[in-house]
Amino acid sequence: CALRHMDYEEELSLKLQRVNDALHRIGKLDFSVSGILPAPENARQRRKVIFNVAEQNGRPVAGFYRARSHEVVPVPDCPAVPKEALACAQTVLDWMEREHIPVYDEAAKRDGVRHIFYRSSHLTEKAVLTLTASRSPGEKALGILTDMLRERCPDVTGLVLNRNTARGNTVLAGEFDTVWGSEVLTEGLCGLTFTLSPRSFFQVNPPQAERLYEAALGYAGITPGMTALDLYCGTGTIGLCMASRGARVIGAEVIPAAVENARDNAERNHLSDECEFLCADAGEAAAEFARRGIRPQVIVVDPPRKGLAADVVESIAEMQPGRVVYVSCDSATMARDVKRLADLGYTAQRACAVDMFPRADHVETIVLLQRETL
Repeated sequence: CALRHMDYEEELSLKLQRVNDALHRIGKLDFSVSGILPAPENARQRRKVIFNVAEQNGRPVAGFYRARSHEVVPVPDCPAVPKEALACAQTVLDWMEREHIPVYDEAAKRDGVRHIFYRSSHLTEKAVLTLTASRSPGEKALGILTDMLRERCPDVTGLVLNRNTARGNTVLAGEFDTVWGSEVLTEGLCGLTFTLSPRSFFQVNPPQAERLYEAALGYAGITPGMTALDLYCGTGTIGLCMASRGARVIGAEVIPAAVENARDNAERNHLSDECEFLCADAGEAAAEFARRGIRPQVIVVDPPRKGLAADVVESIAEMQPGRVVYVSCDSATMARDVKRLADLGYTAQRACAVDMFPRADHVETIVLLQRETL
């Protein structure tokens, strides 16, 4: 919430300036984005919240890391977070104290609870809580937590235990076991429905994500019968939106659970015949598509904050799509990749900024790049 002290109109202006600065200085582009899509809601809008758990003064606390540190700042309330998520976190803390459940301490080699991960559906208003711990607290203790959640948090319809023994601060790793209810949530976007498991990527602000995807689809220029690639496809959101408009879509994602969700989502929306989802790193998938001689009319990429690896950029250019639509959560890496694609014959034609995270200092950008014809 680094920008909560600002007037919202001024916040939008700052974010638009940040995108344009990146496009001009890093991307070396000579055009500017003229507008930014504001968020319809700028409070309690996050549907995904990860609380870090620590011990302070002998008691467990839940909150977020202080900037540039691993120090947990307790958060009894946060204007970006649903009140239900805060109630779930407090319930877990009360349970830990009542049942003497320890907090994980890597330095002391002490097993315990590491994170509390809450995700809710904008479509159904249901939620799943994932408890990350280095080992199971035991069946009896988990049964007590289930009872407490059912009493205090009626929106929660599933409790998942993630046994994460990885060193460092990776939140979700290792094995996942459903303790109670269902680990799956159903979400809606652009007239389609999607199933989400704990490790699935999905935008944290679905109403604004729908506006972002509609803008991206407009840039993609989807027409019936065209071939489209969706790299970093996650649970298949953008790809299925393109398929619903008549495109033949091939998606790639490195997380197996997300790929399974994407395939389930295709079947749920009666789009299995139009979609193929591969479990592969984006670079490996792009290279494989190029080897198979696939010639898509459009490629959509929605990479993580680090942007595209150099080999992905080269593989995209080798397939010679007429259009590349770049959905970005980091203006700097987006501008760097736009410059790389420009060097390989792709010119940025249009761009749009989207305020996906109001009151935070992040901004989403969509860029349309077109292949230069000789």
